[in-house]
Amino acid sequence: MNKYLRAFLATLAFIAGLLLIYYLHMRYFRVDVVLYASIFDAGVALVVVLGGVYVLGWFRDFSRLELIQLALIWLLGGYVFAISVPTVIDRSLSFYILEKLQQRGGGIRDDAFRQVFTDEYVREHHLVEVRLTEQLQSGTIEIKDGCVKLTARGERLASFSRFYRQNLLPTHRLLMGQYTDALTDPFRGSQMPYDYRCQ
Repeated sequence: MNKYLRAFLATLAFIAGLLLIYYLHMRYFRVDVVLYASIFDAGVALVVVLGGVYVLGWFRDFSRLELIQLALIWLLGGYVFAISVPTVIDRSLSFYILEKLQQRGGGIRDDAFRQVFTDEYVREHHLVEVRLTEQLQSGTIEIKDGCVKLTARGERLASFSRFYRQNLLPTHRLLMGQYTDALTDPFRGSQMPYDYRCQ
């Protein structure tokens, strides 16, 4: 069998293995953060499929470089899957809007969306709990004595994010029919309704 055909079939086996491992992981095991768990699943699928095709002897005539390239392609494919499917569906406000419209019979008044987001979205998706859990697992925050604080890593990421937002996001972005730079500095004009800072 042609070596490129074997590589293609092994890639199909990797995709099938990734989807099966992902399904089993999500259904039957504990998951701390969906993104990290999905990337882990790609690594497990890589090891299982490479082991399987090695036992079959499919890669005997592949060079070490070709094997490394194939493994990297598989890992990148697993990363793309992790970012593009489960993480997007888990985190996406856009998908929430579509699902909420469907739940409410296909339509919601335009002027009710702010209330839907504050009264329903935050509660239904456990938004605060999920995001704080992700940040804790990422090591960017710590919670001590009822106070959520940035770690040194969190401080660096916040500074990078702020720099990127202010300098590299669009300054003429379409928002509801108007082009604006509002999202390059969302804190512009921000006010605290009450002082919730830690002492």
